[in-house]
Amino acid sequence: MSTLSIVIPAYNEGPTIHRILNKVKAVELIGGLSKEVIIVNDCSKDNTEEAIMAYKAANPDLPISYYKHEVNQGKGAALHTGIRFAKGEYVIIQDADLEYDPDEYNILLKPILNDFADVVYGSRFVGGKPHRILFFWHSIGNKWLTVLSNMLTNLNLSDMETCYKLFRRELIQGIKLEEKRFGFEPEVTAKVSRIPKVRFYEVGISYYGRTYEEGKKIGWRDGFRAIYCILKYNLFK
Repeated sequence: MSTLSIVIPAYNEGPTIHRILNKVKAVELIGGLSKEVIIVNDCSKDNTEEAIMAYKAANPDLPISYYKHEVNQGKGAALHTGIRFAKGEYVIIQDADLEYDPDEYNILLKPILNDFADVVYGSRFVGGKPHRILFFWHSIGNKWLTVLSNMLTNLNLSDMETCYKLFRRELIQGIKLEEKRFGFEPEVTAKVSRIPKVRFYEVGISYYGRTYEEGKKIGWRDGFRAIYCILKYNLFK
């Protein structure tokens, strides 16, 4: 039986992480896939660890592997750890917040399971799924970063910055990843795009965005870092 490894970086998500885990647990994956949940706690300052361990004890039927950084390193570093320990044939990234719906894993899995794709991105900007209306300039920034990335990778993605990225495990584990914070998205896109004969697909997904008061963490400084990473990992290979 094949397995989907679900990598969840977590930082100060104690009050809500049980909700995303409930959604992950409820999903029935197509193709008879089983689940492997990998949570990486990036040195949270709240009760994230206690919440995860309590959930794991109360739900022994959901395979959860837990890892903790002793020093806060950033989302990218947490993803590096989770990806390194993944054992499933396929790896998907899932934020610990409630902005993305695990019920849509099957939308991303279908092109890979049908052997059309090696990498599938879930786009917030295509398709007829629901999207929360927030942050005009944030959305413009996302689209501009995607255009800049596309110009250098020669891809025609509509949402390079999306959280939902699905990979064949041997592909993503074969890449040396460096960015420890929000530069992960442009770095992984640039490096995957250079793999010979890699097959990229994109599918429409829903998006339930959070405000900063609700816990959103990315800011304008991360946008400038993304520009730097797009240039660094495409022009200076």
